[in-house]
Amino acid sequence: MLKFPEGFLWGAATSAYQIEGAWNEDGKGPSIWDTFAHIPGKIRDGSTGDVACDHYHRWREDVALMKELGLKAYRFSISWPRVIPSGKGPLNSKGLDFYDRLVDALLEAGIEPFVTLYHWDLPQALQDLGGWANRDVAYYFSDYAAAVARRLGDRVTYWTTHNEPWVVAWLGHGWGEHAPGVRNPKMALQVAHHLLLSHGLAGEVLRDLGRPDAQVGIVLDLSPVHPASENPNDLIASQRVDGFRNRWFLDPLFRGSYPADMWAFYGNIVPEVKPGDMAQIARRLDFLGVNYYTRTVVTYDPKEEFQIRRVQVETSEHTEMGWEVYPQGLYELLVRLVQEYEVPALFVTENGAAFNDNLAPDGRVCDEKRIQYLRAHIREAHRTIQEGVPLRGYFVWSFLDNFEWTHGYTKRFGIVYVDYKTLHRIPKESAYWYARVIANNGLD
Repeated sequence: MLKFPEGFLWGAATSAYQIEGAWNEDGKGPSIWDTFAHIPGKIRDGSTGDVACDHYHRWREDVALMKELGLKAYRFSISWPRVIPSGKGPLNSKGLDFYDRLVDALLEAGIEPFVTLYHWDLPQALQDLGGWANRDVAYYFSDYAAAVARRLGDRVTYWTTHNEPWVVAWLGHGWGEHAPGVRNPKMALQVAHHLLLSHGLAGEVLRDLGRPDAQVGIVLDLSPVHPASENPNDLIASQRVDGFRNRWFLDPLFRGSYPADMWAFYGNIVPEVKPGDMAQIARRLDFLGVNYYTRTVVTYDPKEEFQIRRVQVETSEHTEMGWEVYPQGLYELLVRLVQEYEVPALFVTENGAAFNDNLAPDGRVCDEKRIQYLRAHIREAHRTIQEGVPLRGYFVWSFLDNFEWTHGYTKRFGIVYVDYKTLHRIPKESAYWYARVIANNGLD
């Protein structure tokens, strides 16, 4: 038996746009994902998050299911346009009431609320003002954080400001694959800077208005980067991708500066940084949330953007997303964070896999591959703790099958199966397996 420390937070995670639905109910304003998903051709199966899992109406059922599985914590995000429809200005009391009821229900069920303020659904009204490329939005985000903290801060201990700013910057603004669909690398870097700045501003507010024991962090999607060979050009490529993907966010947060090699590489597309910005970004973090799915293997290719090409390791197992199953990368990543950045505490805030899950005639969903995936990664998480890594919790992605962004409903990550026609929830075999892990506080 691999036992975890007492008080280890076992949880599952979701995000607002992916599960809530009720996209235009009770005063909610449109988000950039509402806009983007309604553009023909943007979502693989032509779907939207208009209904999603209908969690907005079915939250009681979902919390009851979390309790039944024994979850110790639930990581969810708050929809900014549900709380402040225009992104700034008047609050929507019905939107805040929803999260108020959810937090109370979680606490009553003995489940720790783990709140993310931004999981990609910027109010469309702010996008109309330039979105994250507009520095003012960082300050509007701080005001939004204050509004949420005033309402929920007496009951919420764990806060994360942003989920995966790299994705927001590059998939949303560099390559145009996500909302708002912009393709401008210079803007992507400016957006990344404003996201980090808004994190620093909001963190201050959460501490001022929240509980005395409030814990404030940010969630980064990090990936160990490996060269495809020992060729010097591949080694340079891997260092560059590490700077692009990992260090561009870690260095400002923990060292108060952007990595010098990447600043030089980006040249005339570096962001505008104003005096005091870096100190604001590098204010105290109580923990870092890490979303880990796979490693990145790269080779030098002069024909590609940034002269780098990602390599698929054909000999490995891959998930339905085409991502290599590489559990040891989680160990590598967490150990590095403590050694190189002296991170005070860590949470694995997302870890999971999409597989081709089907409902069997007997009503069960046998997802053995997911169980194998989770077991291998939890084993690596335990190994880091044995070596002194301050890992405080682990969250499966995702609690429910849901709207998987540009993939629509074609990829299932949940430990709970959702029948999208009836919205009926069916715990998969992985859910029952995970419940045993939680009950035992470890692996058999």
